[in-house]
Amino acid sequence: MSTTAEAPEDPDAPAARAHTADPAEPRHRIRAQYTEKTVTVYQAYSPALGLPAARDGRFPAAWKRERMTWIKPSFLWMMYRCGWGEKADQETVLAVEIEREGFDWALRNACLSHYDADEHADRGAWKRELKGAPARVQWDPERDLWLRALPYRSLQLGLAGEASRRYADEWTVAITDVTPLAREVHARVRAGETVAATALLPQERPYPAPEGTPGLGRVSWRGGVGA
Repeated sequence: MSTTAEAPEDPDAPAARAHTADPAEPRHRIRAQYTEKTVTVYQAYSPALGLPAARDGRFPAAWKRERMTWIKPSFLWMMYRCGWGEKADQETVLAVEIEREGFDWALRNACLSHYDADEHADRGAWKRELKGAPARVQWDPERDLWLRALPYRSLQLGLAGEASRRYADEWTVAITDVTPLAREVHARVRAGETVAATALLPQERPYPAPEGTPGLGRVSWRGGVGA
């Protein structure tokens, strides 16, 4: 980082807006860092749980597999949720690389976390589907470098029961502590070094979600490069 003090960049200035909203983005789309076999999602935990997970590359026994857990493919949405790793019990930010096969299974078997008349026959049908689904899809506003809401949405995927257990014990390939990255990006944003902050971000691109992913209708992705 530059040692020269700089005034924070105005987030509404033209140069700053170039690093925020993209008018070509559809309202709902999964953006993620992924390879042919894996996809990276983010979670934040207390150091007591997060540090052993990163050290061992797997979630410890203390990680409650019977509880619902939420995973986020968007790095900046994770930063919004955990406050750049500064919120209590979210000080350790983890990048969890999981098998795409498992991720896609969860998407195919998920239910929307809220009722949508375009997706469900009625509220009763939605409640029945939600009760039996091992995963929940929630679409929340994507965030820019200043963690402001953007006009399009990113995925949060809730995993429960079978999905939660498989996530922890079968799908996880690697766990990396990315807290230093979160702090570095945050420091550059505060210093007004927008271009440098953007360059540090994980390279997320449209993910080829499986047919039937809740909230995507018949169009699972647009403009991405299939792996």
